[in-house]
Amino acid sequence: MSRRVVITGAGTVNALGRDVPSTLAAMRAGRCGIDTLQMRDADRLAIRIGAQVGGYDEADHFNRQEIALFDRYTQFAILAAREALEQAGLTFAGEAAARAGVILGTSGGGLTTQDDNYRAVYEEGKNRVHPFVVPRLMNNAAAAHLSMEWNLKGPSFTVATACASSNHAIGQAFQFVRAGLSDVMITGGSEAMLCFGGVKAWEGLRVMSGDTCRPFCATRSGMVQGEGAGIFVLESLDHARARGAEILAEVAGVGMTSDAADIVMPSREGAERAMESALRDARLAPEEVGYINAHGTGTAANDKIESAAIAHVFGRHADALAISSTKSMHGHCIGATGAIELLACIMALRDGVIAPTVNWRERDPECALDVVPNEAREARVTACLSNAFAFGGMNAVLALRAA
Repeated sequence: MSRRVVITGAGTVNALGRDVPSTLAAMRAGRCGIDTLQMRDADRLAIRIGAQVGGYDEADHFNRQEIALFDRYTQFAILAAREALEQAGLTFAGEAAARAGVILGTSGGGLTTQDDNYRAVYEEGKNRVHPFVVPRLMNNAAAAHLSMEWNLKGPSFTVATACASSNHAIGQAFQFVRAGLSDVMITGGSEAMLCFGGVKAWEGLRVMSGDTCRPFCATRSGMVQGEGAGIFVLESLDHARARGAEILAEVAGVGMTSDAADIVMPSREGAERAMESALRDARLAPEEVGYINAHGTGTAANDKIESAAIAHVFGRHADALAISSTKSMHGHCIGATGAIELLACIMALRDGVIAPTVNWRERDPECALDVVPNEAREARVTACLSNAFAFGGMNAVLALRAA
């Protein structure tokens, strides 16, 4: 049994906006959400910029009992899911609940909770922590709370593959629906690593930019962390049609590969195989693809290797492809990044608007692709790819078609 799978709901919280319309408006405008970090002990950081969800107050959205249970990353996931499920117009009871589940991606899970409690124990000398520390910080907390809030009684779990987490999660959810194991899956990713320990850990890798994110630019200086969530409702095409749902896009295929080479250095061959696998799974010819949302971190190694991989996979058609990295706007949201970037793919397919690579200054001969520099572009796109290439050499590429 193989069913077509479509997206019928989308929600987000990120540095560009607290919902999908404001996020897409920011992408169209080429607005950069990267700014000075506002956090405790920021003066002790070497890297003091990030793409934070600014002005966020958890008390505006959750009561005291919920705040005691929800880490920031769980809060983002719930808020994004509310928007997605409201758009989809779905509720779950009886057999519908048993046939629906949730698969989310995250890398750090409740890292803010972990950071706060390490401080309490090691810096402040406290001998006790809150009894809900473990339920708050565990990587499956957000998936668990989504399943409980919306009565999702089917398969529910969390994927943690660093920067490919949400693409792997969406790919798994897609396969559950396509195989007939579920009728509806809630999927995407959430991340809230912008706490002192989270930023300090990334500083140690020496891949961070101190000014801004400039993917594919000759003067690029590294990645910039972001935070947020992107959540989607996936269901079979027949299920969506039967209830008259609005269809945002079709998930046509997924490619997943492992470099099996290096823990941090990306592999051109691994990226190529992931893109080729996604095209093959979606039964797409390379020339049918009009847009690629690139992994595009702004690091020296990733951008040139990804550019070479795209050029090899698409051959002559690579010159006609529009390729952009929206990390230049919303930052690298680690385990949530692929989910937030999927919104740019939906915008290209539905609205004919390709999000730009902002902050771009100068062409790099090793990134000789059309990276849609600085300004959004109108174009007719019927199929696109979304790339995610993670530390550990874990790659996940999604292929989408216009509805």
